[in-house]
Amino acid sequence: MSTINRPAQDQASSAHDRVYRTLRARIMYGRIAPGEALTLRGIGKEFDVSMTPAREAVRRLVAEGALFLSNSGRVSTPELTSERLEELAALRALLEVELASRALPRAHMALIDRLTAINGNVADAVSRRDAVGYIQSNLEFHRTLYLRAQAPAMLAMAETVWLQLGPTMRALYGRLRKTEPPHYHRLIIAALRAGDEPGLRLAVRSDVTQGLRLLAR
Repeated sequence: MSTINRPAQDQASSAHDRVYRTLRARIMYGRIAPGEALTLRGIGKEFDVSMTPAREAVRRLVAEGALFLSNSGRVSTPELTSERLEELAALRALLEVELASRALPRAHMALIDRLTAINGNVADAVSRRDAVGYIQSNLEFHRTLYLRAQAPAMLAMAETVWLQLGPTMRALYGRLRKTEPPHYHRLIIAALRAGDEPGLRLAVRSDVTQGLRLLAR
C-alpha cells in the first residue's frame, strides 16, 4: 500500500517544496510588503496546487517568522515594531560579524573578485532604483562571503533573520532613497584584501545595522 501511494506522496511533497521556496524567496527579497495578507485559496490558485501543500508551506513560513498568523487565522507578512527591529539588528551584528571573521582565513582572491562583481550588481540595482534587485544582490554579497566560514548552522540562523526582515528591508530602501551602493561593502572588500580582521568586523557590523537602526527610530 505504501508503495502504491508513494508517487502521490512525492508529488505532494514536491508541490509543497515549490510553493515554500518561491514564497520564501519573495519574502526574503522584499517582493511582498509588510502587513500584506496571503490566503491559502490565493496561494493554491497561483501555484495550481491543493490546499494541503499551500497550508504546509504557510505553516513552515510562520514557524520561521516570515509570516504572521493572527488569532483570527489571518496570514500576513509581519509589521515589525521598533523593538523587534532593534533585536533583529543586534542578531545580524552578532551572527554576521562572527561569520565574516570565520570566513577571513579562507578568503582567497577568487572570492574577493566574486564579491567585487556582486557589488557591481548592487550598484546597478541602485542606479535603476530596483529595490528587490538591490536587496537580492546585497544578500548575495553577504551569503557569498559567509559561505567561506563553513558554519552552516550559523548561516542558517542569519538567513532566518534576513527572511523576517525582507518586507521591512523593502520599506527601508524606499525611505533611504539610495543613490549609490553601500559604502561598507567597499570597506569589507578592502579588509579582506588586507587580512584585517578588526576592520572587517567593524565594516560588517556597520553595514548590517546602520540602516535598520535608522528605521527603528
